[in-house]
Parts: sequence; structure tokens; C-alpha cells
Amino acid sequence: MGKKITFKERLVMQEAMNALTPQGIVRLIRYALISTFVIEGIGAALLSFKFIPQFGLWEGIFKGIFHSVSAYNNAGFDIFGNFKSLTQYTESFVVNFVIMALIVLGGLGFTVQYEIINKRYFKKFSLHSKVVIITTSILIVVGALIFYLLEHDNPETMKYLSFKGKVLSSLFASITPRTAGFNTIDIAKMTDASNFFTVILMFIGASPGSTGGGIKTSTFAVIVMTLLSVIKGREDTEVLDKRIPKDEVYRALSVVCISMFIVLFDVLLLSVFEKANFLPIFYEVISAFGTVGLTMGLTPHLDITGRIIIVLTMYAGRVGPLTVIYALVRKHANTNAVMKYPEGNVLIG
Repeated sequence: MGKKITFKERLVMQEAMNALTPQGIVRLIRYALISTFVIEGIGAALLSFKFIPQFGLWEGIFKGIFHSVSAYNNAGFDIFGNFKSLTQYTESFVVNFVIMALIVLGGLGFTVQYEIINKRYFKKFSLHSKVVIITTSILIVVGALIFYLLEHDNPETMKYLSFKGKVLSSLFASITPRTAGFNTIDIAKMTDASNFFTVILMFIGASPGSTGGGIKTSTFAVIVMTLLSVIKGREDTEVLDKRIPKDEVYRALSVVCISMFIVLFDVLLLSVFEKANFLPIFYEVISAFGTVGLTMGLTPHLDITGRIIIVLTMYAGRVGPLTVIYALVRKHANTNAVMKYPEGNVLIG
């Protein structure tokens, strides 16, 4: 609106955007606004071309806009009903590709998007962006391969699909647990191994400063590199040839431990109040904590107590485990932890 933005207001925007520094925060906000409308607009247009012939002009446009916004913001709301989600488009390249692209872009975070657009070359990216892009890529590829191996011969899910359908379904199943909530195959009919692996992906979630939840990809990367350093007998944790300060490693471990405590405690409570098998309950809690929205069918059968537990779990997952603990035990704390290096920072909480 043309008014001067004070330093205090920049700090507030930095917190809201989970940015690494207040420097350039106004440009980042401007980019976030513009890119959101542009990306969601392109997604809505592409999806509408698919939906209009099936649902008519206005209904097709509405469904295109709804699913584009829902995918980019990692919401995954199902307006087709009866847990069908996108199962009728299992072999549609357009629907699968557009939804997956929107989910990934939304899950990367605005900071990473901004660097990709402006710096273009991977070598020029900050350490945070490098870690996020590498971790995200590995999770997608490895996840798709595992889902293909586990489900390609399952008669309830992928067995009777074409090779293209199996590949698209595997990729989609790998991407959607990153807090998106859509599905193109029946989740309840997937093997227990696939559902348990989905739980792991949901727990990891998206990246800092994004529209997704979970412990975040960068936190997961720090934990993995710490384990590798211990195995190799090294004293320090290294990520892309950069040493990680021990206090930041401890903070990453704290995020994971607190998250696991919240999840296990809620699973215990839900197991007491709900008459259901363990895996659907575990799946439900992790999905809520990661703000994913996927379910094995338990959600509509929850009683009042179960729904309250899930609501509180979703809230804790959205604001972050460290924020929850700080709110309980400390009055003032900066919950945006970063790892500092000569080439940049990596947001881990």
C-alpha cells in the first residue's frame, strides 16, 4: 500500500514465512503472493481442461480451481466423496502430473522457490535450498520405487493397471504423503507394508517455510547425516561438506524426539478410546500430526473424544513440536532454529 515497513514488522513477516533472515523479506512476500496466484492459476487451467468435459463448464472450472489450490497448499480435501479422492484418474497423466507438481512446489517452501527462479544454477543455491532439493528428490524417487515393488502385484490396487498407471500411482503415492492428502489408489486396500511406509513419509513431511507439515525434510537430513557420522566415527556432523554445530544437531534431535512423544502419546490415547486395529489408529495420528489428511477409513468413525484428540494433534503438528513445548515451558523463545555456515543457513525447526 506504499507505507514504510519497519524492522519490527519485517521480523514479524520473517516469523510468519519461516524465512532464514529479515533481509529481502519484502521481496520474498511479494514473490509468495505473485507465485501463488500464478502457479495455482496455471494448475487450475490445466485441471479444468480435464474436468470440464466430465462435469460441465462451471462445475469443471470450480473443481479445477479447488483441486489446484488444495494441492499447492498441501490440503488434499476430497470433494468427490466416499474417500474416492482422485482414484478415478489413476491413469490420467494430466491430473497426476499437475497435482504432483503442485504438491512438490508447495512443499518446497517459498525460499527455495525464490532461489530456483532467481539463481537458477544449483551451485549458487544456499545450503538450505540444496538440502531441501536433494532430500525431497531422494524421498520421491526411493518412495516411488518402494511403492512400485510393494503394490505392483496387489490385485486390490495396481495389479490390473497399465505400466504407465503403475508408474504414475507409485509416484503419486510417494509424493502425496508429503502432507498433501490426495490418493489415486484405495489406501485401505494397500498392503500393510505400504501403509507403514506411508506413515514414515508423512512423519517426515514437507520442508520449512512451506505449506506442509511433518518434522521437515531438512531436520530429517540432519538426523540421517548425524547417524552416518557416528557410524563413520566422526565427531562432527557434516552436510554437503559443511560442519553442523552440535547445538543445532541437538535441536534437530529434539524436534524428532518431541514429535515421536506427541505421536506415541496420542496413539495410546486413541487406542484406549477407539475400537480399531493398531495400524489404522497409528496411520490416523501420523496423518493428523503431519497435517496430511490421508486415512485408512477411520476418520468418520471417531467418537467425540477421538475427534478432539485428532484436532489437537493436527494443531500441534501445524504449529510445530518445538513451539508446543516452548509455549508450555517458556515464555519467550525463538523457535526458528538455523544452522549457520559461510554459504548460508538451513532451517530445521
